[in-house]
Amino acid sequence: MGRDLRDLLKEEKEMRGQMKEGHEQRFLEKLDRAHNKPRSNRINWWLMAASIIVVVGLGIVFLQQENQVIPEQQPLVLDEKEPVQQQTISLGDLSPDLEKIENFYLASINMELAELEISPENQNMVNDYMERLATLNEAYKELQKELNDLGPNDQTIEALIYNLQTRLDLLYKLRDKINHLKSSKNETVTSHSI
Repeated sequence: MGRDLRDLLKEEKEMRGQMKEGHEQRFLEKLDRAHNKPRSNRINWWLMAASIIVVVGLGIVFLQQENQVIPEQQPLVLDEKEPVQQQTISLGDLSPDLEKIENFYLASINMELAELEISPENQNMVNDYMERLATLNEAYKELQKELNDLGPNDQTIEALIYNLQTRLDLLYKLRDKINHLKSSKNETVTSHSI
């Protein structure tokens, strides 16, 4: 009644037959092709978009400042010694990985800000979120100051990254609320027209 397990395995192996010749080589070639595919340049696109936003923003600020009338001031007298500029440290200065993380979050934040659809209906909500973002931005500056004053440490680095994540999450929530508000407005308009 009982059959030896080894005999069963031998029979099954014989029943399956042999693999076609060159199977292993074809498999390894497919594996190499899949492994060597060029990776998405998604981060590069984010960085390019962020730099465009920064350039446009700086251009707008420059044009606004150029149009402003500057009141006359007393000429500045420079001391004989010029103060030594303190070199600041950012996440990007600590390691290339941290630079990638910081650039990714900053680019994502700038993209979300650029894509916001502000209308009179959502203006108050957007203003509230912008106040929260301004608070988080000030906290980020304080953390950068702490990084420069005390030097790099795990708590400060984690707090800086968490701050960036929080700002991006806040913008995602704002975008979702704006979309929800817009879709509920469209549903209301549709139900009134029927």
